[in-house]
Amino acid sequence: MSSTTTTDASIKLDINEVIDNAKFNRFHWSVVWLCALLLIFDGYDLFIYGVILPVLMTEWNLTPVQAGALGSYALFGMMFGALVFGPMADRIGRKKGVLICFVLFTVATFLNGFATSVTEFGIYRFIAGLGCGGLMPNAVALMNEYAPRRSRGTLVALMFSGYSLGGLIAAWTGIHMLPAYGWQSMFFVAAIPLLLIPILVWKLPESVGFLVREGKDKEARHMLSLASPETKLTEQHVLTQSIQKGASVPVVDLFRGGRLVNTLMIWLAFFCCLLMVYALGSWLPKLMNQAGYSLGSSLSFLIALNLGGMLGAIFGGWLGDRFGLPKVMSWFFLLAAVSISLLGFNSPMFALYGLILVAGATTIGTQILLYANTAQYYPLSIRSTGLGWASGIGRFGAISGPFLGGTLLAKQLPLQANFLIFAIPGVISTLAIIVFILNTRHQAQKVATAQAAPVMAQ
Repeated sequence: MSSTTTTDASIKLDINEVIDNAKFNRFHWSVVWLCALLLIFDGYDLFIYGVILPVLMTEWNLTPVQAGALGSYALFGMMFGALVFGPMADRIGRKKGVLICFVLFTVATFLNGFATSVTEFGIYRFIAGLGCGGLMPNAVALMNEYAPRRSRGTLVALMFSGYSLGGLIAAWTGIHMLPAYGWQSMFFVAAIPLLLIPILVWKLPESVGFLVREGKDKEARHMLSLASPETKLTEQHVLTQSIQKGASVPVVDLFRGGRLVNTLMIWLAFFCCLLMVYALGSWLPKLMNQAGYSLGSSLSFLIALNLGGMLGAIFGGWLGDRFGLPKVMSWFFLLAAVSISLLGFNSPMFALYGLILVAGATTIGTQILLYANTAQYYPLSIRSTGLGWASGIGRFGAISGPFLGGTLLAKQLPLQANFLIFAIPGVISTLAIIVFILNTRHQAQKVATAQAAPVMAQ
């Protein structure tokens, strides 16, 4: 039950508390589906480069270093997009922000198919990255705002699985389109989602918190009635929001209260995890192609990687609810290091696909668990700052991934050496999460001791 504060003529109703305690219904499912749909297109756009890379390198005679740099342009754009479109959505509304980002990256990706030079290609990829970088945090924020508390983790994991599904669709499309129509066709296909704009305008909800802050009471009441039909709103109810957007929180607060070590470990894990995700996403098909596998087989490995990411996100979220996210993440990162390191060795085809599934589950899937764990760790007053900085540090890892792959390929190392180096961030992430677990326990013991001291003194 949500708490209310009664005054002489009105009853204050906290919209956050109402939604937190709402029963899951068809409206929540529609928000999950729409946000997942948006992330499918986001994932397609980001994984498309790894799909076309073997063909593009041959056609444009790119060196591995050039290809790695070109792959990072979209990731640079993502970093700036999050910085620009996050605050913009706070001012103009989450829905408008999402739609602007969606149109931006879809149109830029379509135009990529007309690129005739490396410079032109890189500019379009950067612009597409701006849209992708702005869409993801806004879609996640919208999902978090409307998801009931008891099912929030599962719903966010389901939504994030759309990102991996987008990568899977990109690889599947590449298998069928690349040989017949060339790499340009992959970008032309990206324009199809523009047909869904009328549905998104019609069905995608606006943030109820934004509506309340803007004084749009009628619209806010309508959205709240959809999210919580069991809450009967009357004219006496005044909608309020206990969690208001206030002054920005200084980053130094992330290191206070015994949080120094844990914040650094979170940042390290984010950096290494996203490095693995984008190194594999950009270079797995090319590396496997060089190892002697056909282009079709190489792209099917990318399908397996993203399928693993979907399963890892959902299964990892389920395990996290039962055993704790940090413990699950430590095992996932260890499995990531082992599975990636074994990819370079000759294995039967079924074993190779199994290793790639595990690698996808424990890299792409684990990045979602990292977001959830970070949100749980920081107090509400600094949660947005904690998530923003962790995500920002992670973006540097994402940018480094394609560069690392290109540099390794340029050195013409044995296949096993490439994957062994890709596995190192998994080992570092494992150690980072173990330190996080031990330090969390230590801090909890200090608090318990401090609380027990006055009682013992009595």
